[in-house]
Amino acid sequence: MSNSDPLVIFTPSGKRGHVAPGTTVLQAARQLGVDLDSVCGGRGICSKCQVQPSFGEHAKHGIHADPGALSDVNTVEERYDRVRGLKPGRRLGCQACIRGDVVLDVPPESQVHKQVVRKAATTRVIEMDPATRAVYVEVEEADMHAPTGDWERLKTALFEQWQVDPVTLPQTLPIPMLIAMQAALIKGGYKITVALNTARTGVIKLVGVWPGFTEPSLYGLAVDLGSTTIAAHLTNLTTGEVKASGGVMNPQIRFGEDLMSRVSYAMMNDTGAADMTAAVREAMNTLAQELAREAGIEVTDIFEAVFVMNPVMHHLLLGLDPTPLGQSPFALATNSAMDLSAAELGLSFAPAAQVYILPLIAGHVGADAAAVALSEAPQKRDPLTLIVDVGTNAEIILGNKARVLACSSPTGPAFEGAQISSGQRAAPGAIERLEIDPVTKEPRFKVIGCDLWSDDPEFTTQTAVTGVSGICGSGIIEAVAEMRMAGIVDANGLIGSAEATGTARARPEGRTHSYLIHDGSEDGGPVISVTQGDIRAIQLAKSALYAGARLLMDEFGSDKVERVVLAGAFGAHISPKHAMVLGMIPDCPLEHVTSAGNAAGTGAQIALLNVASRREVEALVHEITKIETAIEPRFQEHFVAANAIPHATDPFAGLRAVVSLPEPLFNSGSSGGTGRRRRR
Repeated sequence: MSNSDPLVIFTPSGKRGHVAPGTTVLQAARQLGVDLDSVCGGRGICSKCQVQPSFGEHAKHGIHADPGALSDVNTVEERYDRVRGLKPGRRLGCQACIRGDVVLDVPPESQVHKQVVRKAATTRVIEMDPATRAVYVEVEEADMHAPTGDWERLKTALFEQWQVDPVTLPQTLPIPMLIAMQAALIKGGYKITVALNTARTGVIKLVGVWPGFTEPSLYGLAVDLGSTTIAAHLTNLTTGEVKASGGVMNPQIRFGEDLMSRVSYAMMNDTGAADMTAAVREAMNTLAQELAREAGIEVTDIFEAVFVMNPVMHHLLLGLDPTPLGQSPFALATNSAMDLSAAELGLSFAPAAQVYILPLIAGHVGADAAAVALSEAPQKRDPLTLIVDVGTNAEIILGNKARVLACSSPTGPAFEGAQISSGQRAAPGAIERLEIDPVTKEPRFKVIGCDLWSDDPEFTTQTAVTGVSGICGSGIIEAVAEMRMAGIVDANGLIGSAEATGTARARPEGRTHSYLIHDGSEDGGPVISVTQGDIRAIQLAKSALYAGARLLMDEFGSDKVERVVLAGAFGAHISPKHAMVLGMIPDCPLEHVTSAGNAAGTGAQIALLNVASRREVEALVHEITKIETAIEPRFQEHFVAANAIPHATDPFAGLRAVVSLPEPLFNSGSSGGTGRRRRR
């Protein structure tokens, strides 16, 4: 191009260049590598390529733009404005031709790689670049003098109109897709809209087809397949909007509450692994249907899914044998990322829907940990950061710019309300917050579905429908921590008697005691207490968590961390103070303990909406050093010391500076003793 040709400057990218007079704005954008969207291929149908010209003097850019710098509004633009409406001053980039120097702004909605801000526990910015997108194509009609098939002519049209290399497309299509394509071509007069999935460079799949120009409903699922809970976000692949979120209990729980129990079940039963595979796939289909119904779409509108999960869940979803994961060296069938069809996994989405599975790190550190690393990016930070993905199998990451370590720790399901006497999943009516007055020892609480505390006069009225049904994971964490701060539980985790604690809520229960939170028996409701068994379950879970974190700190050569991030399906609901009082996490300034919510789920969403992030996480897993807790002798040492609340040897000086922790002792043989059984 000559310097005498018109100079076009695009904002906000700042890209500029000279183009030949008469070049359309869309063509200029493509020549200069500008992020300007188009679905219809420049036919003035989709309006995705809208731009806002700016005329007058532009000192910053050193040009003056006259109103005649663009061609006059043509009949296509007039028709579109009349039918759908254009914002004042906007032009269609495929119709407006450049005649002189001009500055053109590309609004956010016209950018291919739109930025979507998500707000949950943290603000998240995701650059939109999904693997699945729709394009409009005009296909040559059949000609007996040049006989070629519909699919072959469609490939030619895709190359000519969208520069899709035919080599990247399959030689032929599955029969169902051929049938759909043929019908769409005939109905649309050889003008069709197709959905293409470009999961990897050089491999493009046709996953949807519609007659004529249409803006199809393209949706994807970001799935965190946990040992206890399956959580998923139904997301619009065009806008990035989350249309529905939900979760179901993993039905594999009936085969074993923890991972090793399920591996054992597979070992001991000929069809054990197959039964668990069938159960989780059925649950996934049910969840997809529920989310689709909530969003007002068809389940066949789901064209893609991204899965993150631990190695055992990974193998069971894929139908692989999990038994090698039950013993050293904990061999994986594969730890690579996978691109599969949903149909291969028995998932009833769109007929040609695709599935991407994030890579696993190693052994018992899975794709969920990789997703957390993608989401929280400790490798890009200076402070030494501990990330704890709280779940049945906790994933723990420790690192900074220098090095990143990871391990898994078998915490069990207690943190999710399982193995707790009054425990339940997080649902309306479940206690999720709890406080105990340190003087009166009286509790008050909040339940899911009501913003009032239980001592509010309106509480009973507002909870009339749900009632108080039980206590969920965040509730039991706060309950045990509050009991410790109120002197109802000692450092060893023992509940004192009514005489020792000063409250009648401490009730005898066999040779131990329990603490009464709520008695709904008069109204036919449950009696909700924290028992000695509940405390023990929480101690075991939190000790495994702390021991895993401490093991990574030993390996890193540090006795303290600068930041702690709580993640997991209910990470957003865990109180940092109560988590530290329990000793779930190492001592750290409370203001440096934050929640990331379901970081694994967020990582899945990032991978769903941005193809480049998939390549990023695939490279990242090779940079993470995995520590195997199962064979580390120091793990047991840390575990035993962590049984105390908060800890037997770690002074937790930072915590004690801001929180008062009484030091009762209920097993000293005094009247306040629990009467524990003697060991035989």
